[in-house]
Amino acid sequence: MTLLRDEGLATGRTTGTTGPIGLSAEELAVWRMLQRAQVHITRHLEAELLLAHGLPLASYDVLTQLAEAPDRRLRMNDLAGRVLLSRSGLTRLIDRLQRDGLVAREACASDARGLFAVLTDRGAARLTEATPTYLRGIRSEFLDLLGPGEIRLVREMLAKLPITAAL
Repeated sequence: MTLLRDEGLATGRTTGTTGPIGLSAEELAVWRMLQRAQVHITRHLEAELLLAHGLPLASYDVLTQLAEAPDRRLRMNDLAGRVLLSRSGLTRLIDRLQRDGLVAREACASDARGLFAVLTDRGAARLTEATPTYLRGIRSEFLDLLGPGEIRLVREMLAKLPITAAL
């Protein structure tokens, strides 16, 4: 099956309810550009955080989510919904962060099965050290490449996408 739809088809849909047959060359190009931009920026941020702070991007993300949460704590289930990791991946990452003293685990008083991930003072200090590197990377690899008014336009376009509010 081709990813590109037959330009001769008026609707680009099958006779059933399966949706579009494919994408136009322009649609596919835009999708691929979005994917490549995300991968490029993410790889850059990861490399810079690792080089300067020994901190993987996923760890930075978890520390940030905890720092922004009330009392610097989130239930593990809630944290899993906010980061771009599987639940098992998050559990392994929290294990590493806990070994490094950046995060602690605490039992939930209202639910014996529930656990909180809690940002430690050491974790907050590490996040404070790494944040300028992270922000410089966002600026140099994304924001500085946009002209006046384009940031607002990108925000408006992205707001149309089904992005989870917690992210």
